[in-house]
Amino acid sequence: MTDLSREEIQSILDLADKLKAESKSSGNSPLLSKKVVGLLFEKPSTRTRAGFETAVYQLGGQAMYLRSDELQLSRGEPLKDTARVLGSYLSGMVIRTYAHETLIEFAKHAPVPIINALSDLEHPTQIIADMMTIREAKGKLSDLRFVFVGDGNNVCNSWLLGGAIMGMEVVVTCPKACQPEKSIVAKANQLAKESGGKIELIQDVTKAVEEADVLYTDVWVSMGQEKGAKGKQKKFKAYQVNSKLVTKAKSDCSIMHCLPAKRGQEITDEVIESQQSIAWQQAENKMHGARAVLAAFLS
Repeated sequence: MTDLSREEIQSILDLADKLKAESKSSGNSPLLSKKVVGLLFEKPSTRTRAGFETAVYQLGGQAMYLRSDELQLSRGEPLKDTARVLGSYLSGMVIRTYAHETLIEFAKHAPVPIINALSDLEHPTQIIADMMTIREAKGKLSDLRFVFVGDGNNVCNSWLLGGAIMGMEVVVTCPKACQPEKSIVAKANQLAKESGGKIELIQDVTKAVEEADVLYTDVWVSMGQEKGAKGKQKKFKAYQVNSKLVTKAKSDCSIMHCLPAKRGQEITDEVIESQQSIAWQQAENKMHGARAVLAAFLS
């Protein structure tokens, strides 16, 4: 998230709104005409993969899906060699990986833009879609109390940083052992001071959600971190987003989930299917947000 300024995020969000409106009326602008975008995915995906593939196609380009186990990477080719070669063929790359260092290495050696479609450290394109959705629901981002209920994971990290950049009040509530990295929190606090935002970490979930404009949750156990899942689930038992917890927030509070959801764990079926849920609008906006990011960096 910190690769973008407040003005740049604002510009991408405005572009996302414009492209979404165009797609529902006059059609899509061929901003990626004759461009080929590589999608290198090490992790399974539904929304991110389908969203980016559709986005490239709708903007007039061609998406090339690349599985790491089908490349020479699986036989030991150095990452930098793959990056140099693919960078000479493609107009840009969207990478969904485990280690954040993979993205850093690709960006260092590939002569084209590299877009982070998820790493273990961050998930910035998710936050673009989320912010777009919140603006549609609330009409603004600043002066909102955004409460993240769940693990201090990659989505949480990017929300701390992105929310701080945009001058939002971002609250993270989770067990002490599952809080986000201290370096991320420190950076977010620094950014919040510059923007007029606010960062809080609160263990008491009931206190945390008071006066919340947005309640956001994610799975308690992220992909690749299944070891010790049962112990983690016990720690999070009190952090379920259910109808009782929702009543502690503002009456017009919006409910978000980046999906896939483990219904009955981090969120109940009743809540995610409720009138306050904007999770499906949020999921659709993964594609519109992807189009804006691609257009911003590749067109």
